[in-house]
Amino acid sequence: MNLKTLAEELGLSQTTVSRALNGYPEVSEATRLRVEEAARRHNYRPNSRAKGLATGRAMLIGQVIPTSVQHEMVNPIFGDFVAGASQTFSRFGYDMMFTRVPDSDESDIYREYRARGAVDAVILQGPLVEDQRIPLLNRIGLPFIVHGRSTGITEPYAFVDVNNKRAFQHATQFLIDLGHRRIALVNGLEQMDFARRRRAGYEAALAAAGLPLDPALMRSDEMTEHFGYAETRAILAAPNPPTAIMAASMIVALGVRRAIEEAGLTMGRDVSVITHDDDLSYLKNGQDVPIFTAIRSSVRKAGETLAECLVDQINAPQDPPRQRMLEAELLVGRSTGPAPHRP
Repeated sequence: MNLKTLAEELGLSQTTVSRALNGYPEVSEATRLRVEEAARRHNYRPNSRAKGLATGRAMLIGQVIPTSVQHEMVNPIFGDFVAGASQTFSRFGYDMMFTRVPDSDESDIYREYRARGAVDAVILQGPLVEDQRIPLLNRIGLPFIVHGRSTGITEPYAFVDVNNKRAFQHATQFLIDLGHRRIALVNGLEQMDFARRRRAGYEAALAAAGLPLDPALMRSDEMTEHFGYAETRAILAAPNPPTAIMAASMIVALGVRRAIEEAGLTMGRDVSVITHDDDLSYLKNGQDVPIFTAIRSSVRKAGETLAECLVDQINAPQDPPRQRMLEAELLVGRSTGPAPHRP
């Protein structure tokens, strides 16, 4: 199936079909949907090189990987995001390009992208609190979207984020309702915006219940299994250990569970655990009954949503930046139960 035969089947001109597939605004929504459905049915994809020549675009979306976070490339969370985003970009004829650079060179590569027209837009991952990449990209005029948000940045920018504060407030309240009063937080690096918001949700739930904040119960670092394991061992060995733990990710929660079991305790009976990010393709949270009570948020779906927003932004640059807030749901599994009675 080529453009000519697809146009003949639909009874449309090749120009109309091409414009519908390339997202031109003058094509009606009904025609665009009809053309896209026929293209999917026949497994037709526009040639990205030809499309680029016709539109003056690179047909590439940039993703910069600083050296300090190269571990993200093998992280199942990042992998799921890329799977969702790349599949969606592919539908619109875009490819993704990954560039690994030293941290100090990240701003330079964005300027180079802009000067050479190497990409049509970029995705910012892992935004920091007051992330200065956002004003830089606005200043140099390179289209972008953020996977997450950045506290302290007031200028407009496009983003797709999960409501981390509300999710962790809801989950902490769930533990409080089960009778837990000593609740630990094993969080990600708190210069990262998502981790800061998760801590804010945890603190808000404790404050609403009149429970004191105990710094000894709050730990933060890079989200690895070993971090979850080591910090949980330390917390459980303290004189007044928690009866429940909030874990920042499934990877951290696996370490939390290992430490609980090594201490001769039973997860869900002696220590309750709630984790975030349980909906991962290659790290499943059990089958029929979830192992962990979890704040479910599909990273793959976030990637799909972000890609759609970014393509819309490329096609209509005069519109305000696209901003999407996703809500997480609390899925109850076997890792939570009533607070144990302690003398």
